[in-house]
Amino acid sequence: MNVEFINPFLQSLLNVLSTMASLQLTPGKPRLKTDNLAKGDVSGLIGMVGPQTKGSMSITFDESLALQIMQNMLGENPGKINDEVTDMVGEITNMVTGGAKNLLGEKGYDFEMATPVVVAGTGHRISHKADGNKIIMPFTSPYGTAYIEICFEN
Repeated sequence: MNVEFINPFLQSLLNVLSTMASLQLTPGKPRLKTDNLAKGDVSGLIGMVGPQTKGSMSITFDESLALQIMQNMLGENPGKINDEVTDMVGEITNMVTGGAKNLLGEKGYDFEMATPVVVAGTGHRISHKADGNKIIMPFTSPYGTAYIEICFEN
């Protein structure tokens, strides 16, 4: 998988959470992912299609981190994942993908974004919409971990 294609998503996630939620995440080590099991409690998944490629990206948050992001962004913490939290995760997924789309556009890549799908619950599954390698990368914080997964067809 092309690092030039992955880095804009990682940069965008860091930018969105520092700007919108005043949270600094520490990137971990990327690795290949071979299953569809989500590592956290709530995930936003978005598909992307363009002339050069087809793929999808997901962001999964531990419940504690999702609730802290909501507290920082909206000043409220429902204490558990509810409809407002899943809406926020969908919006963050949109913002991260939009930021990456802008960065990739500067390099000549263009794609259209689908509407994000949000799935919640311990042990939920993420089904990427592309046949390619899946890269997963953890981002740690004092409030929990976020995981970004990127899958593009070669």
